[in-house]
Amino acid sequence: MMITKPGPVRIGAQVAPQHAEYSKIRDTVAEVEALGTDVAFNWDHFFPLSGDPDGLHFESWTILAAWAEQTSRIEIGALVNCNSYRNPDLQADMARTIDHISGGRFIFGTGSGWFERDYDEYGYEFGTVGTRLDALAENLPRIEARWGKLNPPPTRKIPVLIGGGGEKKTLRIVAKHADIWHSFSSPEVLEHKLGVLAEWCATVGRDPAEIEVSTELRGRTVAEAEQLYALGARLFTIGLSGPAYDLAPLTDWLAWRDAKNAD
Repeated sequence: MMITKPGPVRIGAQVAPQHAEYSKIRDTVAEVEALGTDVAFNWDHFFPLSGDPDGLHFESWTILAAWAEQTSRIEIGALVNCNSYRNPDLQADMARTIDHISGGRFIFGTGSGWFERDYDEYGYEFGTVGTRLDALAENLPRIEARWGKLNPPPTRKIPVLIGGGGEKKTLRIVAKHADIWHSFSSPEVLEHKLGVLAEWCATVGRDPAEIEVSTELRGRTVAEAEQLYALGARLFTIGLSGPAYDLAPLTDWLAWRDAKNAD
């Protein structure tokens, strides 16, 4: 049974800021927007996650500000921001500023962080999975409160996307704060986790139909995507990495989106 937010299929392209000069990243985002993609994401890391670990790499938030100025239609955000790297009030202010630069197209994607090299080389305390999730739970209310104090305020209610699938802490945070929940789950796992999310929503007094389900398409077949759609997923993301940023898979999935939305 579908318990989450209904709506049209959307496709997000995660343009990884690795293994390419920024001019190539900029041109790729222009192509992604011209193709009609719904969301352009990057990621919030300081080093490549694949390929040469010391290869070319750029910082997330400064790129997002540039994309906000460069683009005119596509939504933008990180998939996902690492809560550990910046003060929560600063995160809120940065998000509000990019929201204004983009004319209300910013998605605040966030998570608790996991890539230990980032922490070690930039001097952040890595802690444990639990302590990082606790920090995310503590910081999201501060971020939301800061949005209510800023002058000028955000142009809209900035959508909050939370990534992760932990059943004891992450999905509880999703139930309380997320407009979009992103997971990498298979159809079988997603069905189970949607049940857990529904339980957390009942606990915190939230309607799960308010939460859009997002999932990754990497390695998925159309048949699997159809199963995920049947379970309620509506935002589907595909990763693109430098140096080439092959857009052919994205084009195929955009055609699938269009066919689904025409039904």
